[in-house]
Amino acid sequence: MDDYLEIGGRKFTNRLFTGTGKYPSDELIPDIINASGSEVITVALRRVDMDSETDNVMKHIPEHIQLLPNTSGARNASEAVRIAKLARAAGCGNWIKIEVISDNKYLLPDGHETVKATEILAKDGFVVLPYINPDFIIAKQLVSAGAAAVMPLGAPIGTNRGLQTREMIQILIDEIPLPIVVDAGIGKPSHACEAMEMGAAACLVNTAIASADNPVVMARAFSNAIKAGRDAYLSGMGVVHQLARASSPLTGFLRDA
Repeated sequence: MDDYLEIGGRKFTNRLFTGTGKYPSDELIPDIINASGSEVITVALRRVDMDSETDNVMKHIPEHIQLLPNTSGARNASEAVRIAKLARAAGCGNWIKIEVISDNKYLLPDGHETVKATEILAKDGFVVLPYINPDFIIAKQLVSAGAAAVMPLGAPIGTNRGLQTREMIQILIDEIPLPIVVDAGIGKPSHACEAMEMGAAACLVNTAIASADNPVVMARAFSNAIKAGRDAYLSGMGVVHQLARASSPLTGFLRDA
């Protein structure tokens, strides 16, 4: 089956996006990429130092990987736009993950400012993937603003709590004509598998991999889970029934002879 994910004119066969934060060492990143098969990786601009030979996360990311810089640290649209343009000027390309967060306790994204930043950057030629609460109205505005995909959170960043916003994510999957990439809160491979079974286009996983006792093995586990969930979704899963239904006809028993 010719099944691929297309975003910004580029096709991907792997639907696990990974991150670069929280690892014991950046030297693990190539092993994580190999184990996961990930083709898209996100990185905060503040960790990019092109002038440094030793302390630069970029030297650990293979050239064939699609870089997805994020605007981590932005508190409003103007700051997000500035970070995005700095990332492009630094040689990070024109893909950008918009993160606008002014809430320091729960780290929840500001939908209104995210839409503003998305519209500005999309018009400027960026491939914009905005991170949002799974809000249907905000998601529709992002479509109009020119987003290339929508990245709703499953639970607050870094919590590993899974799909706490499951029903709202399902609405986006059903109604938004863009790839839905579930981001934040996914803590187990089973969470990612469930998101894919729902019809998500991809999942971005960082904390759950980086905080595992063996991040490389966990990366492989997530990759397998996402493949399984995608296959299940494409297979057309059976209908859920409230009452038991026999697998074989309830006829032809010996007592009927």
